[in-house]
Amino acid sequence: MRPRLLAVIAVVLGIALIIPAAYARLDDGGTDTEASVPTPVPAPPPPPTLADAPVSVPFEGEFFSWALMDRQIDTISGAENLTDTSSTESMIKVWFAADYLNRLGDEALSTTMRDTITTAVRDSDDDAANQLYSAVGRSATIDRMISTCGLTDTKPGTVPGYVGWWSFTQMSPRDAVRLGDCIADGTAAGPTWTEFLLDEMSQVRGTTAPDDQKARSGGGRWGIIDGLPESITSQGPISMKNGWTALNYDGNWHVNCLAVNDQWSLAVMMRYPQQSGLDYGAQTCASVTTQLVTPQPGAALKVPQQPTGSL
Repeated sequence: MRPRLLAVIAVVLGIALIIPAAYARLDDGGTDTEASVPTPVPAPPPPPTLADAPVSVPFEGEFFSWALMDRQIDTISGAENLTDTSSTESMIKVWFAADYLNRLGDEALSTTMRDTITTAVRDSDDDAANQLYSAVGRSATIDRMISTCGLTDTKPGTVPGYVGWWSFTQMSPRDAVRLGDCIADGTAAGPTWTEFLLDEMSQVRGTTAPDDQKARSGGGRWGIIDGLPESITSQGPISMKNGWTALNYDGNWHVNCLAVNDQWSLAVMMRYPQQSGLDYGAQTCASVTTQLVTPQPGAALKVPQQPTGSL
């Protein structure tokens, strides 16, 4: 009988020890299930980018339009008249470079033609652009641009007294962002030379200052690039090519801004009286860009609310 009695006493003592320990756990903060659930951590916000948004510009002139392509989902948004056209001016020079490089393929690029492309793109040099234009078959290159990049609004342009000038090619902002995307995705210049061309476009130089504007070339690093915050420019290079000319036949500045990166392609195009000056167009391009930045600098970050209650 003695062993059985000892066993019963041991069981009773064990229960007596377990019950206070369980009550202590409850008093110290709840159930084991609750203690094992980690606190949810909000996902970091996506980096700033450009996205469709209302744009308001106090523009005074004959024509103003813009378009933005989201290159991640292949959609285009912009002004109501984004399919209307204006002359490309020097913006089209980058296509001549792309067409030449695509036709070159895997062959070596001569030092002479490398310098020609650099001068045409970085300095917007007319003589260098004319060399490229001749090398790619003159007007035939415009047809190739339309078919290669899927442009729907673009057509050769003619002005009395200016027959055969590539700068009068008519293009819409919608087609301009398609051109930017066509260059950035490798279709225009081909796999061998795309990175080279995008790098040349990222090194466009010179300002709107009179000292940077020459008779046959000019500084073109202004416009969209000035409207981008550091939070976007720090993500990677911005490739660009503007076009601008004060034309006597209609008394207007024709100003176009084009820029592209991995996320988007943006174009702003306008015509306005010459007395407003080149800075007016550059500032308009910058203003449109700034209004498309999302999230806007200084905007409060909305952190998702976490569910409450125990599991």
